Amino acid sequence: MTKSNCSTEYLEHKNVRVAIAGATGYTGAELVKLITGHPNAELVAVTSRSYHGESFEDIFPAFRDIVDIRCEEMNPEALFGKIDCIFLALPHKISMQYAPVFLANNIKVIDLSADFRFKNLSTYERTYQKHSSPELLDQAVYGLSEIYKDKIAGTDLTKSARLIGNPGCYPTSFLLPVIPLIREGVIKKEGIISDSKSGVSGAGRSVSLTSHYCEVTESFKPYKIGAHRHVPEMEEILSAHAALSADTDLSVNAGLCADANFYANTALLADSAHAGQKISITFVPHLLPMNRGMLTTIYAELSEDIIEKINNNEDSSSVGHGTNKDAVYEHILNIFKSYYESSYFVRILPKGKFPDTAHVRGTNFCDIGFWVDDKSSRVIIVSAIDNILKGAAGQAVQNMNIMFGMDEKTGLQLIPGAI
Repeated sequence: MTKSNCSTEYLEHKNVRVAIAGATGYTGAELVKLITGHPNAELVAVTSRSYHGESFEDIFPAFRDIVDIRCEEMNPEALFGKIDCIFLALPHKISMQYAPVFLANNIKVIDLSADFRFKNLSTYERTYQKHSSPELLDQAVYGLSEIYKDKIAGTDLTKSARLIGNPGCYPTSFLLPVIPLIREGVIKKEGIISDSKSGVSGAGRSVSLTSHYCEVTESFKPYKIGAHRHVPEMEEILSAHAALSADTDLSVNAGLCADANFYANTALLADSAHAGQKISITFVPHLLPMNRGMLTTIYAELSEDIIEKINNNEDSSSVGHGTNKDAVYEHILNIFKSYYESSYFVRILPKGKFPDTAHVRGTNFCDIGFWVDDKSSRVIIVSAIDNILKGAAGQAVQNMNIMFGMDEKTGLQLIPGAI
């Protein structure tokens, strides 16, 4: 990957000047914390519709004597010339109104709503509402940092991303482990199941009966089965990678192509020639009685091609239904290593070890562990993230770092607690 030298654009002022819109939600507050502690960023303004005029430390006492700033009403014109980047931690539909205004004034936008996550306009409008800025969908880059890093950074100043559609928390926990296996033809495109659990903060800070303490504590339940709005997002991105997997080298130890063209272009979904690559998943989200954290367990059938190729390369006899369990495990492990060996925030766990939400709490890590079930010829993958950080604010700052030519770890080397 060619790293963009964006720092030259900002020699006149040392740090990237940042505004955060919607700063008093959970994600917005995390962004305030991260930008305040970032060595190469300056927090210029925070906006809040509910708390404008109030001191941020009065809203969140944890920030007392640390963040000295007052919430403002959203006024884009007042920010022109004062900021280089804005995080839009706003509800769906609101972001699409502001993004074109900031972009027109040479301010980069990282949107944490779903407004710019889709390439397929009809899919977005069917899932959310009518889009008021559809012309921006083509230039928006899906901000799954480890997969689309080259598209976010570009190869020079003119090609670095101007608009990021930051992924949802569930899609982040699902796509990071599944994309490599789809791209390498390891798993079938049919029958993928994602069983995901999230902490209550994923529902946001607004008052809701379903997130009241008495409704959540000592309870564990599914919700929005067959109706969660993250499903079309996951299916669109995964289908784009499936459309390109036909040319993938399926040999053992096949890895990530270094060429930037490797990264899937979701515009392929509009091409009828790739219509057969559309992937549908079964997704069941659950609400966990804890503040933050997300654990996703994925079940996928191994492809016959991979089983056959591995068995043809092995001297030992296969087990179960023709699956050489150890060889398949090593094959998948090598794929994960080749995709993520240079990705600081993705940790592939040792054999027999599986993620725990406590081990990623308060960090930008995504931990991945997996198991090959030789009896059913399935692979079972488990991932864990902090839903507010890697699932939202942390990944957004990671994307800012990449956009502006910084090390992606800057300001994000957060060490998880021992307990």
